[in-house]
Amino acid sequence: MFSVKGIGFKIFAAIIAIIALGAGIWMTFFQSAGFEKTTATIISIADDPEAVVEEGSTPPRIIMVEYTVNGQKYQAKLDSDSPTYQKGGTVEVQYDPKNPGTIHSGMGFGIYLIIAGGGILVIVVVLTIVKRASLKKLKEVQGEITYAPSEKGEQRELYFLTDLGTPKYGHRIEDKNRKVLYEAKMTKFTLANPFGFDFIDHIHNKTTPHMIGHAESTDWDNSLLLDNHYTFTLDGQYIWKHLKQNGIHVESKFASGKVLTPSYTIFRNGEEIAYVESTSQYVHEEDAEQHKVQSKIPVQGFYRIHTAEKNLDLLFVVLLAFARSGATDDKGGSRRILFNTLKGN
Repeated sequence: MFSVKGIGFKIFAAIIAIIALGAGIWMTFFQSAGFEKTTATIISIADDPEAVVEEGSTPPRIIMVEYTVNGQKYQAKLDSDSPTYQKGGTVEVQYDPKNPGTIHSGMGFGIYLIIAGGGILVIVVVLTIVKRASLKKLKEVQGEITYAPSEKGEQRELYFLTDLGTPKYGHRIEDKNRKVLYEAKMTKFTLANPFGFDFIDHIHNKTTPHMIGHAESTDWDNSLLLDNHYTFTLDGQYIWKHLKQNGIHVESKFASGKVLTPSYTIFRNGEEIAYVESTSQYVHEEDAEQHKVQSKIPVQGFYRIHTAEKNLDLLFVVLLAFARSGATDDKGGSRRILFNTLKGN
């Protein structure tokens, strides 16, 4: 199983294109191998009565032709159509000498498959080149991703929110007064290549561009409790690998008495930097009070944060990983949190 967005979309498109191209080449150049040419006369043109078409659309036509082979006349359905075809007109066809009743026009569906397959492959190649060039340019401008060192301050409660109802959704961390402290705003939306984002650190008045890939899903294992691996790329590197390289470890559990509500204890180089609990979209306490039913239902991408960290850049990326991937542990899994919870009881 894999996503049909991002790299999955390109892989899927490339496979379809190769199949179409191969089928088109076979139909056009090999299906008629050994066939001979002759001229056929169009004897009838009629709409296909079995075709299902939308209202206002033109139904496909059935073109019947007649031709002569070794003094014997044959009638057959033509495998191509053209606006120039008229009853009484002529068209060149290829027939099978061993079975003269089998013909091909040489301009059939195979040509369209070659054009479509070749076109899709070109698009996939161009998108891949554009992606690599964009990543190279990004790294030349900003270099490798770096984070501020861990610095402790006063314990505080913060809120991570995700934009809903838009394909260009972003994320932000707010304080209790709804002041945005750190956010990621999408600057470029695309179906095949990574999204463009600006990460904005409002505390230090710093903006950094990044490229975030589409969420991907693959089979994790073959056990009865089938798990999936969820991930995406940050500037070309898979997010969970990136976080591990920056000293992040997350202990995931279901909150006590709340089977559907994950909680996360986040460590950086072995030191706890935050405790995070999933919430509904009403992460602020006063909003949750106003929406009592909804506040009991966690929504992916909304978290209440308890932390003493002054610098939020790396903590923000950790929560971004969970919000955008749908994973529930720092390996990108979706079920293993259950085992962590059971081991902790």
